[in-house]
Amino acid sequence: MSPLRRVNGVTNGNRWSEARMIGFEIISEPGEGNVVVRGRGRSDRATLADVARLAGVSPTTASKVLNGRSDVGAKTRELVLGVMAEIGYKPTAARHEQPRERTLLTVLDIVESRYAGTVLQGILMAATSARAELLLRLPPGEPISMSRPAAGAWIGEQQASGVVGLIALAVAVPDSVLDAAEDLQLPVVTIDPIDTTESRLVSIGSTNWAGGRSATEHVIKFGHRRIGWIGGPIGSAPSIERFHGYQAALDSAGLAPDRALIRHEAFSVEAGRRHARDLLTSGERPTAIVAGNDEIAVGVLAAAKELGVSVPGELSVTGFDDTPQTEWTTPRLTSVRQPLEGMGRMAVETILGMADGVQPASRHLQLATTLSVRDSTGPAPAS
Repeated sequence: MSPLRRVNGVTNGNRWSEARMIGFEIISEPGEGNVVVRGRGRSDRATLADVARLAGVSPTTASKVLNGRSDVGAKTRELVLGVMAEIGYKPTAARHEQPRERTLLTVLDIVESRYAGTVLQGILMAATSARAELLLRLPPGEPISMSRPAAGAWIGEQQASGVVGLIALAVAVPDSVLDAAEDLQLPVVTIDPIDTTESRLVSIGSTNWAGGRSATEHVIKFGHRRIGWIGGPIGSAPSIERFHGYQAALDSAGLAPDRALIRHEAFSVEAGRRHARDLLTSGERPTAIVAGNDEIAVGVLAAAKELGVSVPGELSVTGFDDTPQTEWTTPRLTSVRQPLEGMGRMAVETILGMADGVQPASRHLQLATTLSVRDSTGPAPAS
């Protein structure tokens, strides 16, 4: 039999009706102003979702209270904390025999990029706000990436050090790691995943297709008709989504994609420079190039400068991500803005909620993109 919990003071009748509905036994003691709550059993303890329902708030708000976030009103905070005490809710971290400070593990392999740095800024700010430690690691190699037992041992080591969730930043998560994380109940969230079809992953990204389309439509409105594309790896889901947006914009304008103007390689300055030099020295060069990210676009600008091609007089260029470097290029770069810091913050909030038993409303969360127009785009040159 589960232990009885005594709660002093006047209680809300509706709240306790809700409590009965989700399996708690409420025993009143008339004349004493007390309520006794019988829990549901050790194997079926109260969850944060129960707390949210009884308090009449969203699971996200309950999670924010639990994590000590400052963006919750005092009355709401008091209400949620009261319900936690009333039903004997204990967060995940408190169930271990030796509680440790919560730690989030972020796995990435592109630390030097402005993209990664901006996302990490959001992750760090959110982790600091939630009083969680942040640990950065490179993706695990063999045998962890190939062997389920090895991956299980690796996940176990992370949990033993206090890790309550894993955030993968634009890297593939091997099946062995996913299987082990699922077995050991370690939540995994991925930002800009390489593969968006993996049902076991909660992913956070942006509206890549819409962003690719808006950048292409922007140069079409300037009268450009020969529009090149230089994107990231063909196996990258974000890059392909942006490319499909580029294709959709051309199709809507009645323009047939020219295969000679389309390139896929790496999200790097060097790849952008090399492919841009090739395109700009061809017989019928493009008058606009839509790049899959800002790094590629910077390479395109470098190639144009080396070849004496005026931007935007002879060539318009757009990027994607709207990283800080877009303000430093000459000319300043028109780019599709991803809310990179927001994606990092959402990843932390989501992973901490999952660690506390709150599942996100959707397995695939997308934040809106917008086009930041600067000086690298302009009217198509006269024929």
